Amino acid sequence: MWIVYTLVIICVAVWLAGIWIRRGEDLAPFDQTIDAGAIERFSRPDGPSEGHQSLVSEFLAMGKQVKGMSRKELLLFSRNFMENMPNGKEFAARFKPVEIDGLPAEWVLAPGIDPSRRVLYLHGGGFIAGSPNSHRSATSRFSEVANAAVLAIDYRLMPENRRTDGVEDCRSAYRWILENGPEGPSQPSRLFVGGDSAGGNLTLMMAAWVRDQKLRAPDAVVALSPLSDSTYSSPSIRNNLGTDYMLAPMFGRLLKIPTWILSWIFVLENRCRQANPLVSPIFGDLSGLPPMLIQVSEAEMLLDDARRYVNKARKAGSPVRLQSWAGLLHVWQLFYPEVPEAREAWEKIGQFIEQVENSPARGGNHQREGRL
Repeated sequence: MWIVYTLVIICVAVWLAGIWIRRGEDLAPFDQTIDAGAIERFSRPDGPSEGHQSLVSEFLAMGKQVKGMSRKELLLFSRNFMENMPNGKEFAARFKPVEIDGLPAEWVLAPGIDPSRRVLYLHGGGFIAGSPNSHRSATSRFSEVANAAVLAIDYRLMPENRRTDGVEDCRSAYRWILENGPEGPSQPSRLFVGGDSAGGNLTLMMAAWVRDQKLRAPDAVVALSPLSDSTYSSPSIRNNLGTDYMLAPMFGRLLKIPTWILSWIFVLENRCRQANPLVSPIFGDLSGLPPMLIQVSEAEMLLDDARRYVNKARKAGSPVRLQSWAGLLHVWQLFYPEVPEAREAWEKIGQFIEQVENSPARGGNHQREGRL
């Protein structure tokens, strides 16, 4: 009988430990808007465009296709899908391979850009997929609207590596871009950081890390549909499961696993807690951040990750803005130029960069010639 009691005690201890290692700051207070002036909402009178709805149909079909796939099959499918995203597209930008202490990367150079202006771009893909190649639609457009050379890095992915390995790659790339450009060693005249989804998570992490390291801060940060909370506790993670046609096939599986088990899996795979600001930027200090724009769809599962982050950052005094669109796919900006809403979003990003540069606090009337 003592063996049974011992096993019960061990199971309860493991369960309680799983709950404890997942715990972080109570973020519920940040469900309430802190500064309404920092939030913009966009929608179309007749709903999303035909181009967008065509994509929705493709992702609905894809959701049926991946149903029942094993974890390995889903991984391969995700990677192949993302790598094939640019197929058939023509880009005006030039792509220049570069290596950063063994880390593969590429410079994305739109025609006529100022190479002294630079962007570090961190691609999305759930930390398991994606590359500079898969995100060329985003990086080439970013190069245009920022009138800058974009450095897209091929950071290490899971499950072959730990999530924190990718973090180290991003940090190394930031230090490198401070001293190097597409034409050789030089310091940037302007510097921006951007990323989407998982790359948005890394972008938010980088903003705080640069501050803490007392490195030169980026002039502005842009995060598209970022994951800010790796405990997956934002209300929209479950509330928008039925309207997020891109993330639901993957997240739906995770939500079926008890949270305390997920916590243990996360710790064993990554050697850190889910609420660690290294992987969950929202649990860190959000004061003293550079000007930041976050864009998100109101239909996606990461909606409240964005809302909560913006509200907490605004309360801490950081100049963070939120732009949300009704009824769109997760990271719809990747489908530029085919989707009208993607064109609109990139125009807003260009306007944000221009506003930051023309702000007296950021150096006065510095002229920018990015194409909108």
